[in-house]
Amino acid sequence: MAVLSIQSHVVYGYAGNTAAVFPLQRLGREVWAINTVEFSNHTGYGSWRGQILGAKLASVLVLGLEERGVLSRCEAVLSGYLGDSAVGRTILEVVKKIKQENPAALYCLDPVMGDVGRGLYVKPDIPGIFKNNLISLADIVTPNIFELETLSGITIKETNDCIKAINILHEMGPSIVLVTSLKEKPDELSMIASDKTNMYKITTPELPLGNGIAGTGDMTAAIFLSRFLETKNLEKTLSLCTASVFGILEISYNATTKDNNIPIELKIIEAQEQLTAPLQLFNTVKL
Repeated sequence: MAVLSIQSHVVYGYAGNTAAVFPLQRLGREVWAINTVEFSNHTGYGSWRGQILGAKLASVLVLGLEERGVLSRCEAVLSGYLGDSAVGRTILEVVKKIKQENPAALYCLDPVMGDVGRGLYVKPDIPGIFKNNLISLADIVTPNIFELETLSGITIKETNDCIKAINILHEMGPSIVLVTSLKEKPDELSMIASDKTNMYKITTPELPLGNGIAGTGDMTAAIFLSRFLETKNLEKTLSLCTASVFGILEISYNATTKDNNIPIELKIIEAQEQLTAPLQLFNTVKL
C-alpha cells in the first residue's frame, strides 16, 4: 500500500514533499510524490527561483498511475501547498477517483494558507477551495491556528475556542482534526487531536525558533497520517507525532548556527531516529 503525496517541492532545504516524503518512508510507507511547484528553496528566504507546475501535470501523472492499474493500492492521499486553485480542483478529482478504487483510502488535508504573524501567504482564492471543496472530502485535516481560524471563522485565544473551532470543522466533513501550534502560555505550545468522540491535548516547551521553521507543518501532517495508518488510535498517534516533531525541532535548533538573517532548516536526516523511536514522550490530557 502507498501514500500519494501532492505538495510543493524545494531543491534546497525542507518544505512540502521534501519535508513529508522521507518521514513517511522512514516510517515504512511507500510514497508516490507529485510536486505542485518546483522551487530552488522555500519562500522564507525572501527570494527563490522555479515555477508552479500546475494542475495539468498533476492530472497527467495520476492518469499514468491509473493506466498502471495501481490506484487501488493507495491507502491515503496527503495534500499540502497547492500553488493555485486549479491544483485544488485536480486534487478533488484525484481523491474521488482513489476512493472509488479503494473505499478505505483516507484523505489527509493539510490546508496550507498562512500562519500567525505572517498572515495569508497563498493566492486569495485558495482558502475558498479548502472551505468549499476539499474539506468536505477530507478524513483528516491538520490546520495550524491561523488556518483553523480561517476555516472556522472563530478567533482562537485558548483551548475552549479551539474546541469550538474543531467542532465546526467536524461538521464540515473531517472525522479527525489535528490542530498544531496552540499557544496559551509563554514558552509552551500545544497540539490537539479530535475524532468527534475523543479529544486529546499535548503541551510541550516552546523552542526559541523565531518565526519558526519552514516545512514543520508538512512534516507534522505526514508523521500524523503515517502513525494513524499504523495504529488506528488517536491518542497514541498524537503522542508519537508530538514526540517526533519536538525531537526533530530540538535537534534542528541545536545543530544550527544562530543567525537571525538565515532561516533555520529542519535536520530531518540527522534526526531521523526521532521518527521511529522518539526519545521524549509528553503527557496526554483528555479534554
